[in-house]
Amino acid sequence: MKQLLLVGATGLVGGQVLQQALADPAVDRVVAPTRRSLVPHPKLLNPLVDFERLPEAADWWAVDAVICTLGTTIRVAGSQAAFYKVDHDHPLTVARLARGYGAQAFAFNSALGADVGSRVFYSRTKGETERDLQAVGYPSLTFVRPGLIGGHRDQNRPAEQLAVMVSGWAGPLLPRRYRVVPAERIAHHLLQAAMVAAPGVHVLPSETLL
Repeated sequence: MKQLLLVGATGLVGGQVLQQALADPAVDRVVAPTRRSLVPHPKLLNPLVDFERLPEAADWWAVDAVICTLGTTIRVAGSQAAFYKVDHDHPLTVARLARGYGAQAFAFNSALGADVGSRVFYSRTKGETERDLQAVGYPSLTFVRPGLIGGHRDQNRPAEQLAVMVSGWAGPLLPRRYRVVPAERIAHHLLQAAMVAAPGVHVLPSETLL
């Protein structure tokens, strides 16, 4: 039986991970720290936290594996600096704390085009996060790199929604790596990576997630 730590449970992909993990008989407990309360479940531990000041001494850091789906947009965050905190700094802090308590596997929802050398700030941030996560020392580390993500979001992201709609119409004509990936498929691969915990660093490109 596995104990999982899930950060980003209130988001589109994180919500799907939470549903799948709670329904999985191989998962004994899901620890999902959030800023607002989740719907209670017998297998769910839901500490309320401020990601700017995560508690270092909490015993709930002691899990087998971590799934991180934290992410935002510059428009929602308000600035590049605020975006970087959510998409880089917070995942790194979570990774280090959980690893310090013995976590063996980390699965990160990254993005298509993640590259430390990219001229695009978003892609460069994702690349730097992947690079820095590798330095934390997890025996098993998986980067899932979806392109456009399909599903209903609570937040209004008009540009992203339009891109998903257009890609959905043109789906059969597009190369597989540029097609919309349903959030539940991304969640499935993140959960599988955390549960299997295969040794080494693994990258799952968008075309393999469909």
